[in-house]
Amino acid sequence: MTFPPATGVSVYRPLPAPIRACRAFLAALFLLLTALVAPASAATPVLRVLAWPGYAEPEVIGRFEQQHGVRVELTVITQDSELWNKISHGNADYDVFAVNAAELQRYISAELVQPIDSGRIPNTLRQLPRFRDLAAIPGLTRNGMGYGIPFTYAQMGLIYDRTQLAVPPTSITALWDPRYRGKVLAYDGGTHNFSLAAQSLNAKSPFHLAPSDWPRAVERLIALRRNVLGFYTRPEESVRLFLRHNAALMIANYGMQQVQLLQAAGADIGYVIPGEGALAWLDCWVVTHAARDPALAHKWIDHLLGDEASRLLSARQGPANTLNDTANTHGGRSVWLEPVENETRRETLWTRIRSGDSAARVLAQ
Repeated sequence: MTFPPATGVSVYRPLPAPIRACRAFLAALFLLLTALVAPASAATPVLRVLAWPGYAEPEVIGRFEQQHGVRVELTVITQDSELWNKISHGNADYDVFAVNAAELQRYISAELVQPIDSGRIPNTLRQLPRFRDLAAIPGLTRNGMGYGIPFTYAQMGLIYDRTQLAVPPTSITALWDPRYRGKVLAYDGGTHNFSLAAQSLNAKSPFHLAPSDWPRAVERLIALRRNVLGFYTRPEESVRLFLRHNAALMIANYGMQQVQLLQAAGADIGYVIPGEGALAWLDCWVVTHAARDPALAHKWIDHLLGDEASRLLSARQGPANTLNDTANTHGGRSVWLEPVENETRRETLWTRIRSGDSAARVLAQ
């Protein structure tokens, strides 16, 4: 038996089909919009990396992403000035980057980087002893705090042709030896070349020329210009010039990378560290001041100090890593690059020297 509804009591009546469909559509749309505007924390974490070519190989990135459940956004730079522009104008766009130790103090002064806790990077304990003491490496610390973790380096030693030099050169002054006039290759860069000149003159520091050092250094570089067959800027260019002109001696601005390229081309060469020590650049990983997840950045640095990343770096790119001593089998000491007294002046004077000016014109204000 069916009873009529009591007065004032609601009775359920199914909505018409078109209205039900509209409600279903609106519900689905709401869920979609909710997903699109969900907090970033609900998505896959992203680590934003800024590095030089070859520092983070695809398989190294892939393994890190898999191990930590994150995504790596890699931006590649090729010049120090480009790196500075990106970090100084877009610090919030990156979490971790690689920088030359000689440039790091500039970033610290501008408050663009934050101190690093080596205790959160276990692989630092596997590094060669000379890379563990950050305070002993110029430019890596300030006020007792470390800001950079050494990653890769290159010594600017001397490459020589064994068929032309029966005895390996022992001093940087070999670049000025008149016996090799027209058979020497040098790097085309004022900052490094003034440091080489200072080394050859036994100056107190190759990076901080005193007023009395400038005239002697200019004369020295004019003499170098007269002794070389040419200057190079890139490692591949240096190899072409060395082979094409049967060079006898070359300052290896890119170190073992040039050695590997020449050996691959079949050149009978040797490589030595001069008695004065080899100028050497050291690139380090640092964490930006605005890093979203400093802990993840520390994990990245630890990963890049692992066996795979270190091996691939040296095998594919040439520069040495900080775990193995393969680049120092030739002995000698590294003279780590430091900020120079006046980079602009060095480059300006070098341009004049390169163009053939006399010492008086080079030094004219």
